[in-house]
Amino acid sequence: MTQAIPFQNSYARLPDRFFTRMSAKPVEKPGLVAINADLAHQLGLDADWLNSEDGLAMLAGNHVPAGAEPLAQVYAGHQFGGWSPQLGDGRALLLGELRDTQGNLRDIQLKGSGPTPYSRMGDGRVWLGPVMREYIVSEAMHALEVPTTRALAAVTTGEIVLREAPLPGAVLTRVAASHLRVGTFQYFAARQDEEALATLCEFAIKRHYPEAKTTLDLLNSVIAAQAKLIAKWMGLGFIHGVMNTDNMTISGETIDYGPCAFMETYHPETVYSSIDQYGRYAYGNQPEIAVWNLAQLATALLPLIDADQNTGIELATEAVHAFPDLYAKAYGTEFAAKLALDPGAADTAGLVQEFLGLITGHADFTLAFRGLASGQTRDLFKDPNAYDAWTERWTKSRLADWETALPRANPGFIPRNHQIEAAIQSGVLGDYSHFNRLNSVLRTPFKDQPEHADLQVPATMENAVRQTFCGT
Repeated sequence: MTQAIPFQNSYARLPDRFFTRMSAKPVEKPGLVAINADLAHQLGLDADWLNSEDGLAMLAGNHVPAGAEPLAQVYAGHQFGGWSPQLGDGRALLLGELRDTQGNLRDIQLKGSGPTPYSRMGDGRVWLGPVMREYIVSEAMHALEVPTTRALAAVTTGEIVLREAPLPGAVLTRVAASHLRVGTFQYFAARQDEEALATLCEFAIKRHYPEAKTTLDLLNSVIAAQAKLIAKWMGLGFIHGVMNTDNMTISGETIDYGPCAFMETYHPETVYSSIDQYGRYAYGNQPEIAVWNLAQLATALLPLIDADQNTGIELATEAVHAFPDLYAKAYGTEFAAKLALDPGAADTAGLVQEFLGLITGHADFTLAFRGLASGQTRDLFKDPNAYDAWTERWTKSRLADWETALPRANPGFIPRNHQIEAAIQSGVLGDYSHFNRLNSVLRTPFKDQPEHADLQVPATMENAVRQTFCGT
């Protein structure tokens, strides 16, 4: 059984200095972890073929399908504020692009496919844990209606990856609107390669923002997309964990699920990432970091915004300064929906902030909002009387259809750290039943699923996962 895959290769048509052409390093024995049948269908792929020997060979990087032009993209970036002049796909290869059933081009990338010129002395591999984590969380984010890269497949390699211990290797097939990052533009700007910058802007506009006419239009579009994205994260208690400029997409999709986590007990200073020792990327800092990253993009684009540097700086600064208002509007809309309030009402912002103040440091973020519809929130509060006083004011302001509106805006299920860890621990032993169950339940996170109520329970002191890792 074979399948012809109609790859398009628009990125491969860019100048050679944008990437390095190469093939993946073959693995010993590809084995199936998961195939995302729904996503495969959207891409015009046969899920049964993907699960065949030939399909697994492609997903593991052992076989380059006809029409694919595998390459590793180069980019730069600020990592925890420090400048890295050359990064790039150190463990991933772009196979090409497919047009989905909606007519959109989608990148098909193998992550964990072996070393590239950008591996920085790494082995270019990924162990099974981070592959399972990215599969679970990225697909959960999609179901939670957050712009995100997605997981088409996860396969084991039959090989051992050496990290803190010998661990099973794996490859993730990632699907994205594109893999253009803020760091992609920074790479060429740092080299004063205006020709490449102009080419990249033209590519980004055609791919993502065809209504944009100028580089400034492109910048404004990216800023608007990121404002909406960060507001979505905040509304779900999601912490990216490593918001470096090479991890911020031009498309406005969430990318690179390394030390990410969904907050349980609400607190703006919550950090999970093991490498974020000073809280730079804490939950509450994410909007400010987005502004910082977007300022780096604006700086990279300055030569193309206006021939006069002072004018370019003025226009770029104005664009970046628009983010707070765009974000505030998106944030207000998200949280008004979570409380079934009119976002334009005078008392909405106050009710939102008071509610968040009442749950800070005490209540589970997801359950506190979800329980409003069923009356199960009060017991989560340290001070139930304060909750009663807040509820009295909220009752007078909430929308008439609040009972149906609340469950639509507040998920009952999120990928909790301890459940992901349990799936990984079982997966390392070859048991993917918990992994499959999590993925199944998280496909419909807004639906009541009482038979899976155990997946809603926050972590205990014994099974809490307090740190997450990049997986490199």
